[in-house]
Amino acid sequence: MRRKVAAHPRPLVHKGALWTLDGTDVDGLESLLDEIRGCRVCRDTPRYGAALPHEPRPVFQISQQARICIAGQAPGARVHASGRPFTDPSGVRLRQWLAMDEAVFYDPAQLAIVSMGFCFPGYDRAGGDLPPRRECAELWRSRLFDRLPSLGLILVIGQSAQRWHLDREEIRDGVTGTVRRWREILERPGRIRTLPLPHPSWRNNGWLRQNPWFEAELLPVLRAEVAALLAS
Repeated sequence: MRRKVAAHPRPLVHKGALWTLDGTDVDGLESLLDEIRGCRVCRDTPRYGAALPHEPRPVFQISQQARICIAGQAPGARVHASGRPFTDPSGVRLRQWLAMDEAVFYDPAQLAIVSMGFCFPGYDRAGGDLPPRRECAELWRSRLFDRLPSLGLILVIGQSAQRWHLDREEIRDGVTGTVRRWREILERPGRIRTLPLPHPSWRNNGWLRQNPWFEAELLPVLRAEVAALLAS
């Protein structure tokens, strides 16, 4: 049985564009965000598969000042309802991984949250979340990252984000194999420092038990990277 998802009018978004004295949006960020807020492609003119079964509600957190970006998958039903990223148990765990409180996490001047799909994609027949809509990244992703000049670290969560942000040769043996190569990925020259992560869902408790190196080796480096950027 498909669960009904409520419709909501607007996402949480930080108005972080640069403006001239006459009110001109210099780099076009705010104009682009207005386009995203009004996007109905996946519902009205879908390019891939069936139309989105509910009213779109793009959810993101963006400003040009952000030093860190979380590149995730897509909002779940709870985030769709709240209009705020990671307002669910996954967000609790993610903030624990980052050693970050909610005040910093929800400060767009510190942290951008730009998922592969901005809207909750709906449920599959088994009641699980569908993958992010492909239309979203095709339409918006490159244009957004071109307008985020201050980023010093991108955290890529899950396969969809890792396929978009990482080079082909870095993605092998699923999420586990990719995350295992975190050291070489982080130090890859010629791009913003990028760190692959598993999804912080509580459904991944078994994965964390089977891969103790993640908490013992990767998390201390992640927290050090984050702390250094926040202090700079």
